[in-house]
Amino acid sequence: MSIRDLVPWLRGEERTMLWPRGPFVAFERELERPFGLGRMMERELAGVLYTPPVDVKETEQEVQVIAELPGLEKGDIEIWVESNHLMFSGEKKSEREKESGSYYSRERFYGSFTRMIPLPCEVNFDKVEATFKNGILTVTMPKTEEAKRHHKKIEIQSE
Repeated sequence: MSIRDLVPWLRGEERTMLWPRGPFVAFERELERPFGLGRMMERELAGVLYTPPVDVKETEQEVQVIAELPGLEKGDIEIWVESNHLMFSGEKKSEREKESGSYYSRERFYGSFTRMIPLPCEVNFDKVEATFKNGILTVTMPKTEEAKRHHKKIEIQSE
């Protein structure tokens, strides 16, 4: 047995890697499989952990964070700014019922999340604005005057 047999990403198998633990998640699953723990871990990851995707955009005047939060309502989300981080959290609740002829199905999903986004510069806390529309959270944070002064675009010279 070679080391390639023990490390799934070296065997050429296609795996879904989860951030931030990377290849170690796949390795842990391989170790847990003989004991039946892998399925339990997959159910836990599918049902409990939810990390909404986030885009961070910086201009000369502001920093903007856009998060996709489908299925949530405005009241399900909390947002706050601390020192140089934007934080937001929420709780996602979903329940589906289906009745057709001789069977009845009911599925429930409850999960909470918290995201901490490091900010690239100082922002003016008093002028932060947040909007939520169609499952998209947009937080706009104007830069402080000092942060604006520390920004300079450099032209690239060609030889």
